[in-house]
Amino acid sequence: MDVKELNKSQLILLAVLLSFVTSIATGITTVTLMQQAPPSITVPVNRVVQQTVDKIEQVEGKTVTQTVVIKEEDLVVDAIAKNQSATFAITKEIQNPDSTTSEVSAGRGFAVSADGTIVADATLVPDKETYYLTNSSGKFKADFVSTNKAGFSFLKLGDPVNGKDTPVFTVPNPGDFTQMKIGQQVLLLGSTVASSIFEGLNTDKSIDLNVSKANTGGLVLDLDGDALGMALSPDNTASFVSIQTINDALKPATSTTTSPASTISTAPVTQ
Repeated sequence: MDVKELNKSQLILLAVLLSFVTSIATGITTVTLMQQAPPSITVPVNRVVQQTVDKIEQVEGKTVTQTVVIKEEDLVVDAIAKNQSATFAITKEIQNPDSTTSEVSAGRGFAVSADGTIVADATLVPDKETYYLTNSSGKFKADFVSTNKAGFSFLKLGDPVNGKDTPVFTVPNPGDFTQMKIGQQVLLLGSTVASSIFEGLNTDKSIDLNVSKANTGGLVLDLDGDALGMALSPDNTASFVSIQTINDALKPATSTTTSPASTISTAPVTQ
């Protein structure tokens, strides 16, 4: 049939059909290209597209669909706020040449149990010295517990330096870094907040992180605010130790070590 013989209605239907076929072809091509594209291309695209969640509510026998827009930056803010009080700045006393003492940074740490056990980087917290832990609730003495060959140490939260502060902290929910998917965002909560894109597990089946000295011992999170592990010092052979490894070492470390700090009250602790 010659196109010239079509009437107005038939031309409109033909145009709609061609538009429909074209849109399907475009969609298939786009999906195929996105599946084959590297993370460096797909991640920016995914960031532009905001996540949406459909909430279904029953109102007087009617189903109402409400679309809630969740921005990635909101997830980052919530993840940080959820774990802010779990993290501590660690300092230690050193002896100066003139026999005086100074207090220097020993990186970061975070709570791993409600009894006040704090995990830290073993490069900066290698053995028994005079340590202090500081978070928003105050500054506290810390007792050295043990060091693990995986690159981390345990400290126990002790008495307040001013004799008055009460420790208040949260214990992060453990996550599973092996369930991370390429392109997801990883947060590092240290003295600063850093983020990176998960590009897959390395040969040691862990996460590669670019860790600065300021963020050594920082808490590594996913966007749900769950703890994936700890960032290790740039001087360490690895840059990451998982929360599973830390928790596996936690029980024997705390059960075989007794210190005065273990008797402090942690009743105000929130989780």
